[in-house]
Amino acid sequence: MKILKNIKYIALFVAINSVLVACDSYIEEDIFSDITVENFIDESNADQLVVGIYTQVRTVYKNYGYKFEGTDIFTTQNDVTSISAGNDYVGVTVPETNSVWSNNYDVIAKANTAINRYENEINWSEGKLGEKAYGIAQAKGLRALAFFNLAQQYGGVVLDLEEPQSIRSDYTRSSEEDTYTFIISELESAILDLEVAPETGRFSKRAAQHVLAEVYLTRAYKSYGLSTDFTTAATLAESAIGGYDIRSQTFEQVFDYDNQINDEILFAAQWDGGSTSTQKNNNKHAIFMNQVFELPIGVSRANPYGSKSGSNMPTPFFYSLFTDNDSREDVTIHRAIIADEEGTWKDLVDDTIVLENVSVGDTIVYFPKVALDATELIKHLDLYWVYQPDQYLFGRPSDLSTEVNYPYSRNTQETNFPIFKKFDDEDFSEAGEGARDTFIFRIAETHLIAAEAYLGASNTTSALTHLNRVRERATGVANEYTSITIDDILNERALELAGEDNRWAVLKRTGKLQERIELYNPHVVNHGAFDANKHLLRPIPNRELTLSPNTMTQNPNY
Repeated sequence: MKILKNIKYIALFVAINSVLVACDSYIEEDIFSDITVENFIDESNADQLVVGIYTQVRTVYKNYGYKFEGTDIFTTQNDVTSISAGNDYVGVTVPETNSVWSNNYDVIAKANTAINRYENEINWSEGKLGEKAYGIAQAKGLRALAFFNLAQQYGGVVLDLEEPQSIRSDYTRSSEEDTYTFIISELESAILDLEVAPETGRFSKRAAQHVLAEVYLTRAYKSYGLSTDFTTAATLAESAIGGYDIRSQTFEQVFDYDNQINDEILFAAQWDGGSTSTQKNNNKHAIFMNQVFELPIGVSRANPYGSKSGSNMPTPFFYSLFTDNDSREDVTIHRAIIADEEGTWKDLVDDTIVLENVSVGDTIVYFPKVALDATELIKHLDLYWVYQPDQYLFGRPSDLSTEVNYPYSRNTQETNFPIFKKFDDEDFSEAGEGARDTFIFRIAETHLIAAEAYLGASNTTSALTHLNRVRERATGVANEYTSITIDDILNERALELAGEDNRWAVLKRTGKLQERIELYNPHVVNHGAFDANKHLLRPIPNRELTLSPNTMTQNPNY
C-alpha cells in the first residue's frame, strides 16, 4: 500500500472544487491556491500539507543533474574529444537558474509551510497531538534531506526556515559548517517522532537514520568535523539496517518490477500508472541508454526499452568492474537488444532484399562481456551487430567484411553500449513518462555507508563485515574481501548503486573525485580541466545573486 492510499475524500474539498483524486496506489496533492487557512486547513486534513512535500520530493529525484556525469563511472555519449562542461569541466559557467537548487528549495518551502501551519495555525485537540508531532517530524526530515542535497553541491546555503509569503531580497548564505550543524539537529529532532514502520512511502525513522549517518560521514572528512563523526555515522547506519539481512532476497528480486515495495527499501519516490503527468511521469528507465528505436531494423518507437532521456552513458571502467560471478551484471545492463517488430532489410543501392524475416525476439545488437576473436565475430555479424568491450564509446567500427548481414556501416547509431536494465519500466508512454518507483535509499547502501564509516574510524573488522555482506549477496562468496580500502568501497558502490546514489557527491566526500575521473572518465582523460579550487562546489545560480545583490555571495572562482 503506497503513501496516500488511505486518505479519505473530504466533502468540503468537493464543495470548493479542490477534489482529492484517488487511485489504487496514492492520491495527488490537492491545490490550495484559493483556499484560506481559516476555512480549509484544520487537524482533520492537515496531513495534505505533508503530502505536498512528498509530491515535490519526487521532482528532486527525477532530476539527474549534478549526480552522474563528470564521474568515474558515467560520461557522455559524444565523441571523446567533444566538450561538455558538466562532464569534463571545460568552460563551466554560472547558470541563470538551476533545477537542483530550485527543486530542493521547493521541498524546503513546502516543508516550511507545513511546519508553520502545524505549529501556529491549526488548533490541535489533545487526542491529535501525536499526529501533530508526526507531521512536523516528516516535514523536518524531508527539509533536512533537501538541505543536505544542496550542501553537498553548493557548500553553505540559505537556511530559510520561514513559510514563503513575500518576495525577499536579503537572502544570506550560512557557512557550510553551520549548514551541516543545522541538518544534523533537524534530523535528530525528526527521528524522535518518526515511525519505525510507517505507511509505505512515508519517511521513516530508519530512513532518517540512514540520511543522518551519511551527513555525519560527510562531515567527518571536513576540517570542522568532530573526531567522533565516523563512529557516530557507523552507529546510525547500524540502527538504520535494523537487523535486516539483505541476503533474504537477491539483487534481481530487489529490482523485480512486481516487488517495488520490499523490505530493503528505506525510502522511495513513488509513481503510479495513472493517466496524468503527476501520476506517471518518471523517466528513470530512460537514462543511460541510446535511442534504440533509431536502429535501422527490428526496433519500433514503442519498444520495451523506451526513449532515451539525457546523453550520459557508463564508462568502460564501469563495465570492467563486473566479475564473472557477480549476479548484478545481468540485472543492471542489457547485453543484447531484442527485436520487438518484424522487418526485412533492403539493399541501400538497388532496393533488393538482403535480409529476410527479422522476427520479434531476434537479437539485433549483442555486447559480449569478453571480446570475440575475428573468426567468431564474423559468424556473429551474420546474425546481429556485435560491439566489443573496447567499442562501447562513440565511433563506428570499420567493416570487417561486406559479406555479413550486419556490417557496421549499416548501423546509423554511432554510440553503442550495453544500456541500463535495472530501472526498466513496464508502464510508460512513447514520450517517456513511466510509473516505476525510484529507490532513494536502500539497506545495501546503508551497509556501504557503515563500511566507509568504520574504515574512517580505523575499525577494519567491522568495515569488512559490512562490505562483504553486500558482496556476498552479489557473488555468493562469503568474506571475499580480506582487506579494505576506500577504493574497494567506491568500486562496490558503483556495482551496487550505479544510477541510484549521487556518485559525484560520494567521490567528492571521499576526496577521490579528481583522481578517479582522471583515471577512468575517457573525456576527462582526453581533455579534462578539473580544478579542485573551483569545481568541488557548484556555482550559485545567477538569479539568486540578482534577487539578493547585497547579501548573496558566489562560490570561489566563478
